[in-house]
Amino acid sequence: MAIDDRWLLPDGIEELLPPEARRLESLRQALLSLYDSWGYEQVIPPFVEFLESLLTGTGNDLDLQTFKLTDQLSGRLLGVRADMTPQVARIDAHLRRDALTRFCYMGTVLRTRGDGFGGSRSPIQVGAELYGHDGYESDVEILRLMLQTLAVAGLAEVHLDLGHVAIYRGLARQAALTQEQERLLFDALQRKALPEIQEQLHSYTLGTAMREMLLALAELHGGEDVLDSAAYILREAPRDVQQALATLRQTAAAVRRQEPDLPIHCDLAELRGYHYHTGLVFAAYVPGYGQAVAKGGRYDGIARVFGHARPATGFSADLRTLLALSATREASPTGIFAPEQEDPALEHCIAALRRNGTRVIRALPGARADPLELGCDRILSKHDGVWRVEPLNADS
Repeated sequence: MAIDDRWLLPDGIEELLPPEARRLESLRQALLSLYDSWGYEQVIPPFVEFLESLLTGTGNDLDLQTFKLTDQLSGRLLGVRADMTPQVARIDAHLRRDALTRFCYMGTVLRTRGDGFGGSRSPIQVGAELYGHDGYESDVEILRLMLQTLAVAGLAEVHLDLGHVAIYRGLARQAALTQEQERLLFDALQRKALPEIQEQLHSYTLGTAMREMLLALAELHGGEDVLDSAAYILREAPRDVQQALATLRQTAAAVRRQEPDLPIHCDLAELRGYHYHTGLVFAAYVPGYGQAVAKGGRYDGIARVFGHARPATGFSADLRTLLALSATREASPTGIFAPEQEDPALEHCIAALRRNGTRVIRALPGARADPLELGCDRILSKHDGVWRVEPLNADS
């Protein structure tokens, strides 16, 4: 590698420089304060774990996204976390709490591939999880916390997408689809490829009513009124499908009461995380960005392999994405410039200012120092033996 290339980072791996690093830290602290005000306890899972633990249960879906290495001490395979949710589930199982548990987390994850073209492979994942409640009310709480997260991050014009994986899962079970048929139809529904869906359904041995219900999923999307159409079209669906539809309706109504101006889009073919989630799924979008800025849903029983299966719901987002899309811009940090002069009174003055949280930048002997370039808007000057803070001007 040439010397000029040594500063290059791998594709999808980023660093944050001033002042973006300062903005990110400010947002991180604001979000942790938000979660604490809602009663969510912060956990900090390890960056690496034994692979069988990291990919246990629902974590198996992350296998291709996980970097693997050999532990030189034990000889066992380790995995670098690609998603913190399975780790938080393990923590909840380890604590063995019977009461409701609310966790939040924030940290870097590493992935073998980015999400989408040019996507980061080292997102800073932020999220919250609620364990121990299986009603739609906990989904609503997590949804509202996700929306508050986006508000604190300064994202405007947020749109919410709602779906429920149990609707397709229940219909596929009623239709007695094989695993391969279910997979192929799932893929076509995700793309809303109507001709392909029709061709597949006609090749299956299905009754007319069953075929029409599955076909309708691709077109049952829109405002909350689409749920009324779905209730009629899916009237012959099994009980679990009817219950999922009712949960979707209750959730949309509850969110609407709390967020009357929020655009809500319901999509019965929204199957994000189909092999991971067990119920409601949701995602938030903003204009001009083609991917979800935050997403989540219900994943009951996630910690079953750890011997403590509980209802669970949660959401996650990438702090870097929130920062990049934020309409909020912090004012540039300001500070006080202090000369290099050795003076006990000056040392005392600088120490007092720093104790109060004031930014003081000290000049060093022989080094060029332009107070304006250093972001200083004030300067320490000595008058009649006393050091005072004065406004900085071009002539200072």
